[in-house]
Amino acid sequence: MVMKQTGKAFYGAFIHSLGAQEVEIIANGLIILDASGKIISLSKDVTPDELSEVSSKGIHIEKLKRGELFVPGFIDTHNHAPQWAQRGMGREYEILEWLNTVTFPHESRFEDPAYARRVYALLVEGFLKQGVTTASYYGSLHCEATKILADICLEKGQRALVGKCNMARECPGYYSDKSNATSLQETEELINHIHTIDPEGSLVKPVLTPRFAICCDEELLAGLGNIAKRDPSTMIQTHFVEARQEIARTKELFPQFSNEADLYESFGLFNDHTIMAHCIWPTDYEVDRMLQRNIGVAHCPVSNTTGGEWGAAPIRRYLDLGMKVGLGTDSGGGFSSSILDAMRQAIITSNARQTHSDGKEKTLSVTEVFHLATLGGAKVCCLDDKIGSFAVGKDFDALRISMLPETGGASSMVEDEDGVEVMFEKFVMTGDDRNIASVYVRGRSVK
Repeated sequence: MVMKQTGKAFYGAFIHSLGAQEVEIIANGLIILDASGKIISLSKDVTPDELSEVSSKGIHIEKLKRGELFVPGFIDTHNHAPQWAQRGMGREYEILEWLNTVTFPHESRFEDPAYARRVYALLVEGFLKQGVTTASYYGSLHCEATKILADICLEKGQRALVGKCNMARECPGYYSDKSNATSLQETEELINHIHTIDPEGSLVKPVLTPRFAICCDEELLAGLGNIAKRDPSTMIQTHFVEARQEIARTKELFPQFSNEADLYESFGLFNDHTIMAHCIWPTDYEVDRMLQRNIGVAHCPVSNTTGGEWGAAPIRRYLDLGMKVGLGTDSGGGFSSSILDAMRQAIITSNARQTHSDGKEKTLSVTEVFHLATLGGAKVCCLDDKIGSFAVGKDFDALRISMLPETGGASSMVEDEDGVEVMFEKFVMTGDDRNIASVYVRGRSVK
């Protein structure tokens, strides 16, 4: 369990997102936490006398060196937890062939609780090492293994949305829910388990997780929609217009719907608590419905450009419309579990869209992709009242970044004339997990 600590403070450089196009850089800031790890004050341009006054009250102040800075913890809005051990595999397949050839056989191994416990421990430790303080996880279809995932997130101190995959058709017999009734029953069982181990949802919350419409018939989708209706705060996640092959098969299975937006909305699974992954090929109508329903977009640029059909989601359009957008690593769908890699690839794919739109869709800036990785992701996960920035009243989920030579990282060197803004850009564009010196969730060190 997460242990409470006495109040403490951090002094140094802080950088956080205030909006998609606005980042605040505080060179000499002081953040004070209460015993639960909540931010109770954020001061700027702090003087030595003010530091002494805080110290005199018995509050320990940890001071950053030049070349170090704090940023909010990274948020992974779309990750398939059981695919941790298969990252990078099957790049030659289109999505449906990839699922049947690579992914379903691997995910079926999580029927073994011992295997689930071993892989999920490495998964959570690996993500925390890379600064992912919050993740929205798809479990396998196995209820017991997904309970283990939730337990491990809580034990190791990672904030997480955890969902059991619902999939009762269009998947192999060895890896399928026994029935719609079983799928819904086990979903309820997981929800109850998470509410039992973390009653206040301080770190771990359940999320409804129909894999995608292809794997769920009308009865199963309606059952999940009824669970969501019973508690409107329930999070929902699935895939949305990810690939043209997937879109075509969905229309074959649901001929009564001309688009995926109406499909999910008709079953009560398309609202302001829904995270839709990928969102690469939407029609104008679907974009409008996403906007009207305040859908959260999980942008996964690494997986979208390295396997099967190449795709670049229209993120500039989404941001210009004011939609919620975050980043996802997509685990086995990509080759990297690094949000830093996702930030850089988001810039690359936006460059491609700018080129192919003759400059109409402007490329994403460092400020914007940093927003996607932090505050934007918090909004997608409906957690922006708790995390995503250093606003007073939020939990201190943060990364202590070091650009000093002793990290052993391959990042750009910090030169004497470099200010905090330059160091920040060098970290975003060249840093790696070695530059993430410390990771905090609710003020507690978890790396």
